[in-house]
Parts: sequence; C-alpha cells; structure tokens
Amino acid sequence: MLTRVIGPVISNSPRLRRALWKGWYQFIARRLQQDDWTFMNYGYADTSGNGQTVRLEDADEGNRWSIQLYHKVVGGNDLTGKDVLEVGSGRGGGSSYVARYLKPKSMLGIDYSDNAVTLSRNLHKSVGNLAFQQGDAEALPCTEGSFDAVINVESSHCYSSMEQFLREVARVLRPGGHFLWVDMRAPSDRETVRAQFQAAGLEVVQDEDITQNVVRALDHVSDQKRAMIGKHVPKVLASYFEDFAGVPGTRVYESLRAGQVSYLRFEGRKPLS
Repeated sequence: MLTRVIGPVISNSPRLRRALWKGWYQFIARRLQQDDWTFMNYGYADTSGNGQTVRLEDADEGNRWSIQLYHKVVGGNDLTGKDVLEVGSGRGGGSSYVARYLKPKSMLGIDYSDNAVTLSRNLHKSVGNLAFQQGDAEALPCTEGSFDAVINVESSHCYSSMEQFLREVARVLRPGGHFLWVDMRAPSDRETVRAQFQAAGLEVVQDEDITQNVVRALDHVSDQKRAMIGKHVPKVLASYFEDFAGVPGTRVYESLRAGQVSYLRFEGRKPLS
C-alpha cells in the first residue's frame, strides 16, 4: 500500500521508508487484533502435486501456506534445543510455529512495532519457550553471540540499511550459527544480496529464487485473504490491503507473477573462527 501511494519518495529516503513502514504496522496491529490473523507473509507452495510440503495439526491448517514459508526458510537446519531469534516477527505466527514444531530451547521474536509486540504477547501467551520484545533490526537489543540461528521473513525491504542489519545479525550469531532469510528484491539484486551477506562476514550456504512457489501460494490463499479483508477491513481501505496482501490481480501480485519482482531465499553461516 505504502509503496503504491508514495513509492518514489520512500525509495529515495531510507529513513522515511522505515518510519512509514513502522507507522503502517503500528496501525495494523492496533486496528486489527483478530486472533485468527497471525501471519502476514505471502507463503510458499510446492510447484508439483497439491503444493503441500509439511504436516500440520488441524488447528494450524488455516495458516498452511504462510507456515510453509517458514518451513522453507529454515530448510534442513535442526533447531532442536537451540536459541533462535526472529527479527521482524510481526503478529508472531511464524515465531509460534518455530517454537511449537521445531522445538528450540528458546524462541525470541523482535519487532520494531511495539503494538505488534503487545499483540503477539497476547496471541501466543500459551507457548512456553516463546517471548517477544520491541527492538530495532539495525540495533538489535541482544548481546553478542546470543543465538544459534536468526530468522528474517519478508521484512528487510522495510529497513533503511540492509548492510547495517546484516552486521547486527553477524554480531548476535554464535560462531557456526545460521542466518535464514527470505524477501522480495529486484531480479537484478541477487548478486547484490550475496555480496551484502559476504561483506557482513556471512558465508552464503544456499541461495535460490522461489518466486513461482510464492505466486502459487498466493493463488491458494487468495479467497481466504479476500474474505478476511472483507470481514475486518473498512471498505475504503480494502483495495490497499488487497495490494499489501498480494491478492491476485493487484500490483504486487502481478509484479511477482511477471518476474518484475523476485522472491529470494538465502542461508548464511557465521564462520567458526
């Protein structure tokens, strides 16, 4: 929504972009507090068969496609007994999934929006190994070497400096720890992202373009998103929310479908020494 309305302005002003995105997420967390809306990512679907890639309990089936994106970003990493951080935890659904299914020792979700943190604490208070804290992705309120893994899902495009964020990730990771990242970028930016990881001291273990998987997930969830927006969002804002949610036919969806925007997955590793 924000990029559609004032895209040229915020593209040239990283600080303004960050401030406006924070205001947008503050508004969403304050205005829309439904307990059946805990994810905001675009999702992931296998491009063969029915698109499903993970077994879920019945209570989580309604969030299947968004959960599968977390399953994809974690990849084959075993988080059992580990200390895990999610930066940009939003409404907390992804952190809750990791805490409940992947069994880390501790799971901390940090978000720039204090309204989102308050909401997440309320929505996920029954999950024992999960906590939420307000914080800045570019100045994480964490001590050096605190985490075995850091997760960042569809959030870094809101930051004023990807380079500073990556330096913070490298700082809070333990030696041998992994940074698990997915987000949207221009198709030409894949090598730029690789260089940014490397400049921060993170070895790139994997990188792939999962755009078509994300588009397929958006196709699966389109009716659900439209119904939720129709139920909870004032009509005057509905079209903006549909664009923000990547509903088929909107600018965001068509940009992904046509390859004008890429959805990338990277895994970085902090060296042992």
